[in-house]
Amino acid sequence: MADGRYAAVVPERTAQRLLAWYGRSGRDLPWRNTRDPYRVWVSEIMLQQTGVDTVIPYYQRFLSAFPTVADLAAAPLERVLELWAGLGYYSRARNLHAAARQVIEEHSGSFPADAGALMALPGVGRSTAGAIMSIAFDRPVPILDGNVRRVLCRLYGIDRDPRRRAVENQLWELAAALTPADRPHDYAQAIMDLGATLCTPRRPLCDPCPLAFCCAARASGRQAELPVRGPKKTVPQVVQVALLLSCRGRYLVCRRPLDGMLGGLWEFPAVTLPDGAEAASAAQRLLQERGLRATLREAGQVKHAYSHFRVEVRLFLGEADDPAWVAEGDQRWVSVEALRDWPLHGAHRKALTVLPPEL
Repeated sequence: MADGRYAAVVPERTAQRLLAWYGRSGRDLPWRNTRDPYRVWVSEIMLQQTGVDTVIPYYQRFLSAFPTVADLAAAPLERVLELWAGLGYYSRARNLHAAARQVIEEHSGSFPADAGALMALPGVGRSTAGAIMSIAFDRPVPILDGNVRRVLCRLYGIDRDPRRRAVENQLWELAAALTPADRPHDYAQAIMDLGATLCTPRRPLCDPCPLAFCCAARASGRQAELPVRGPKKTVPQVVQVALLLSCRGRYLVCRRPLDGMLGGLWEFPAVTLPDGAEAASAAQRLLQERGLRATLREAGQVKHAYSHFRVEVRLFLGEADDPAWVAEGDQRWVSVEALRDWPLHGAHRKALTVLPPEL
């Protein structure tokens, strides 16, 4: 309960308290036992917009396939996307691949111990560069991911929208002031852990928090109000029609162009449904465009949220005629068993749930 009394934030004391708590309560995560900048970088990119529990198995599989930056750079992008399928925000995978090649070509295979050079790599922003610098190279460089931003807004009682440029600049200054010269690698992980486990977006656990003694939000009872949330953006809604066409126990899938949205991932034949259009007619036209014949029936729908839009996919099942016209490459007939591990993007992976179980 708020009592209106709290100590001023003293950076050295605050860092000491946080590090002591981290020594007792820090999470045991696969990327915590390495200073290899490659592995730190992969974990930081995967953790952008994605929770720890989801990331762990992807991180382990990814490093099993690409144990070094040279292995990643040498791999075809299609293979990288296969291992990323289901993790979402696929531009991260393309940026990882491009950045790995840049490290090989411009830095002789070694990650530069310089924040500016790291930020020149595709997909590496200021906070990610700070995490690599502090965790891998033990340099006192600040970070400001979502967890840290929330901790600082509550700690200092900042009641302005943290997405505004002036407020963000202020947060960077505070983050730099709090980052200690001693053990910056542990401090970076400690403050991220604090936001992930105690100073959570909803119902923060203030009693066990090591910084409760100097938290302005706790003192004023405003933990639930901070950080200030700006107005929600309107998210576009898209409706698609997709064909689940089977033939001899296999389903037709198509690969998206590498240079577009969800580039390089696979999907069932699909088309965006214009406003007012009838789904069954659109499905029939899509079938005819493929040069196939089948009796279609609507089998349900799935919904999925991407980073900038939401999609509803109307699904039509059908048994197709002779598939001989389909060549290997960007269109394939794939068995149900293989589809389970196929690099389908999110909405169309959900479509697997409507496939007949006997197939």
